[in-house]
Amino acid sequence: MGWDHLRDVQERAYTAITRGSDVLVIAPTAGGKSEAALIPVMDDILKHGRSGVSCLYISPQKALINDQEDRISLFCVPTGLSVSKWHGDVPKGDRVWKAGEPPHVLMITPESLEVLLQDTTASADLRHLHAVIIDELHAFVESERGVHVKCLLARLDGIAKQPVQRIGLSATVGNPDAILAWLSDNRTTSELVTVPAEAKEKRFVFVVEEDEEKRIDALVRIVAGRKALVFVNSRGEAETIMRAATGRVKNLHVHHSSLPPVQRALAEDAFHGDEGACIICTSTLELGIDIGDLDVVVQVGAPNSVSSFLQRMGRSGRRGKSAYVAWILRSPCEVLCSCAIIECATKKEVEDLCPVKKPYNVLVQQLFLSLLHAPRTSRKRLAHQLLTLPAFSGISPGVLDAIVSHLVQEGYLTTDGEMLMPGTPAEREFGRSNWKALYSVISGAGEYRAVTPDGEVVGNLDARFVNSPQADGFSLGGRGWSVVKCDEGRNLVVVVPHESGTSRVFWAGGDLGFSMLVCTAVQRIIARGGTMLPLGDAEREVLDRVTSGIPVGLGTRGVGVFKRHGERGREVIVYSFFGSRFNRVLALVLQDRIGRRYAVRYNDFIVKVQRAGKEMGAEQVADVIREIQMITREECREVLPLPDMETWKFAPVLPPACLFDMVVSDYYHVEEFLAVLCAVPVTVLREPVDELPGSGT
Repeated sequence: MGWDHLRDVQERAYTAITRGSDVLVIAPTAGGKSEAALIPVMDDILKHGRSGVSCLYISPQKALINDQEDRISLFCVPTGLSVSKWHGDVPKGDRVWKAGEPPHVLMITPESLEVLLQDTTASADLRHLHAVIIDELHAFVESERGVHVKCLLARLDGIAKQPVQRIGLSATVGNPDAILAWLSDNRTTSELVTVPAEAKEKRFVFVVEEDEEKRIDALVRIVAGRKALVFVNSRGEAETIMRAATGRVKNLHVHHSSLPPVQRALAEDAFHGDEGACIICTSTLELGIDIGDLDVVVQVGAPNSVSSFLQRMGRSGRRGKSAYVAWILRSPCEVLCSCAIIECATKKEVEDLCPVKKPYNVLVQQLFLSLLHAPRTSRKRLAHQLLTLPAFSGISPGVLDAIVSHLVQEGYLTTDGEMLMPGTPAEREFGRSNWKALYSVISGAGEYRAVTPDGEVVGNLDARFVNSPQADGFSLGGRGWSVVKCDEGRNLVVVVPHESGTSRVFWAGGDLGFSMLVCTAVQRIIARGGTMLPLGDAEREVLDRVTSGIPVGLGTRGVGVFKRHGERGREVIVYSFFGSRFNRVLALVLQDRIGRRYAVRYNDFIVKVQRAGKEMGAEQVADVIREIQMITREECREVLPLPDMETWKFAPVLPPACLFDMVVSDYYHVEEFLAVLCAVPVTVLREPVDELPGSGT
């Protein structure tokens, strides 16, 4: 391969992994993490002559497995080690192996691993498993897929009858020690291997333009003749830009999670040629899919986190080149947020990862899977099987008993003396296709699969969009379509080509808002009166338009409150630079405290009390917020509404008390809200200011 040495991360990972420790490897994108994990694992297999599946490579994406297959095979096959992959896009006949000939390295997604574990013949070949490599670990930690992964890891220890070595790989983690502990579960020794990014030249260009057509013109100029990734923050925006740039950019593609795998693969392959190519993409290309050398990364709008920015920037500047990121922004506020993100990255500040606290949704999944494996199980045995899993260590026996009792009452479980079995409603809702619904915690509700009359899969559409007038002519995957038939029972729509496809397609859950880290960095820039970055005169002037209107007394931390005359009369503005997730809770509790007479709105940076009149001043609102600083979790919980249940796959079968407990902790994040709010000062600001635009209200 032409290697004459190992990189520092590979040397250090080899030492840690060969000691038998659980290891978290953190290194920049394209820093050699995959090889850092693979080399010592291969070394161990060859030295000990291990049989059966010795190593599992778990990935969050099927596309990443497809991309890494050749890379891993390039190492393994010449040494006599076999590699295989198993996921939903692999033909069923190719997922199995001949008796006695399992691969040494099996590449798999968590959902497919769940399927494999239900197969007694295939899972028996995991009894000699020695190591699990989890790629892009940060993509799992904060989601219920991460809880699912932890359940799978614990079950693998049971199959192997010993702790299977866990190796996590990531480029961006703000709290690595905590995530290493999350990965290892204190079963054995654990080690952190972290290698900072090398200091390299980075080139940034800012284009600030309010007019949408002129922004597209700028994008076309930047990507023309180059290999470029254009990152946007939502699938709808990707489709809008694709439609606007089609015919103006050669070799143009779009890439996001609602497009079929074949189309995404064609986009990835476009970079393998020598000519220019451009992919408009969402976070689907943040992860480690190798699309080769890039000339430029274009960021349309500010990304919502520092972690996301680092992943995207890491796509350029490889193989000795300088990183080149072009920012196409629509407003001074986006310039401000972009500067905040770059400042954080410069200071190596990255968002902490926060695992799920109340994983009741996954608990229900694992409960039914346990009964699927052993259909007649006592409550005591079921409790032992589930509550001894580290993923559920924080769940009390009383909570599990309440869930089981509720499932029995609703018929999802039936009893025969002390024995529990799946009931008819469970078989009806989860039992189709050999209980396929239980293999994943990802909720598929709310989306329709779009196919042509000939059976070609076009992609997935949001249910609300399908039922809207816009579905008469929309663009998906760079082509125009129109819905001609809808089968709600199968979540299927039939589409035919449409000449214009001018409607803006949309999906739920696209806008997450900025992270708290980004928002607090914005406050620091405002308090400082400008950024420390070496901006050009034009960009600095744009930034000054935002910062100059904000009172100096706001400070670098805390909440500022003032009253002004707005477009709709008097209103009180609460500057709360903690992000929309935090401000949503503050707005809901504030609304409850001051009454429905006033309208309370929020975005990433402010909470606004409209129709304030003469009687509701800044002092009164500040006093209410100080009262909120002292409320309990239960008091906060009482005023929070239940969100859409489609967020959680198994939410409909949970008892209401458990459901709401889960929502309070892992949707509203009330514990973090109260901890942050209690620790900051609340100040009344006397001078009027211009409103800071946010990410939406």
